[in-house]
Amino acid sequence: MDASSHPRPFRLLVTGGGTGGHTYPALTAVRTLRGRLAAEGATLDVLWIGTADGLEARVAPAEGIAFRTVATGKIRRSANPLKMLSAANVKDMARVPLGVAQARTIVSEFQPDVVLATGGYVAVPAGLAARLCKRPLVLHEQTVRLGLANRKLAGSATRIAVSSESSLPLLPPEVRDRAVVTGNPVRPEILTGHPDKAVHTLNLTGFDRRLPTVYVTGGAQGAQQINGVVREVLPWLLGHANVIHQCGPANVDELRSAAAALDPFLAGRYHLTGFVGPELPDVLALADVVVSRSGAGTLAELTALGKPAVFVPLATSAGNEQAHNARHLADAGAAVALLGEVTGRSLAEAVGPLLTDPAGRVAMAARARAYGRPDAADRLVDVLLSAAAGASD
Repeated sequence: MDASSHPRPFRLLVTGGGTGGHTYPALTAVRTLRGRLAAEGATLDVLWIGTADGLEARVAPAEGIAFRTVATGKIRRSANPLKMLSAANVKDMARVPLGVAQARTIVSEFQPDVVLATGGYVAVPAGLAARLCKRPLVLHEQTVRLGLANRKLAGSATRIAVSSESSLPLLPPEVRDRAVVTGNPVRPEILTGHPDKAVHTLNLTGFDRRLPTVYVTGGAQGAQQINGVVREVLPWLLGHANVIHQCGPANVDELRSAAAALDPFLAGRYHLTGFVGPELPDVLALADVVVSRSGAGTLAELTALGKPAVFVPLATSAGNEQAHNARHLADAGAAVALLGEVTGRSLAEAVGPLLTDPAGRVAMAARARAYGRPDAADRLVDVLLSAAAGASD
């Protein structure tokens, strides 16, 4: 689509959020689209429909994006169908029609050229409103299988952008012809890290650069499960590698006490931190192996970088999606997945071969990189512009 053909700003309505997994891909797509339009002498007008208590309520305004909320209904899932009919679920489902009506008013007033829905329960009313207002709807799915919101909206979608080829056969047959593989947008800065900057910024003077470096992370809040098994095998691990351990702000003191008992020679190879911020690209550039959860955003970043990883999926993730994500890469030899009960011993057995076999690390890195799509944001923007052009023809 030729952006210069739009005398007014190109209008994008974004909906989705609740978590970073739904929010950051949308934000990256917005930034990429804005840059694409600017290069063509055009401008972008964005409106985000989200929840008041979701991450998007902070992220969108901080980016200068207009933000509106609508009534939503969060479905509390259960393996028992009868429990799905809980009073809370019934009450919340009754809110959806109100949310659709509110969203329909917003969409009708804003008149977007295209609507991007990235998942989360807030996407349902806005996505249905897009159909009612006859605006093109592009879904983006971050995980291997369609999430609950995107499953509800698939029949209304103009295009369905998925992150993996393996998602295609899992789509309902009647919508597969609308699907396109874009990958999961990755923040561009993630791809620009420098190992030496991490050493300098974090003052890693005790690291032995002849040894591989392991980056352990449990996400912004840390992960008690990962922290516990790493603590079990820390002396062994430091005998084979340097370790940067992002443990979550609430867990630093406990792990610092455990580290105090280390041999001082090994302790120099251990960098403990509650949170990794702007230095994350440099930390990832330094890391030879990553131990982490297997959320969609993490997978997108690590495969784009081609990093060997040992995944410890979050067992309580919606639809068990983290286990599916991890198994998907592990089956291809592009990662190691620790499923079920995880112990210090099982972690050591998973990480050990990657530390002692540089050729094995290189091979796994190459297989991970084959799944990576560092250009995913540009691919998704192509889909958005194409859907908008199709609607205006």
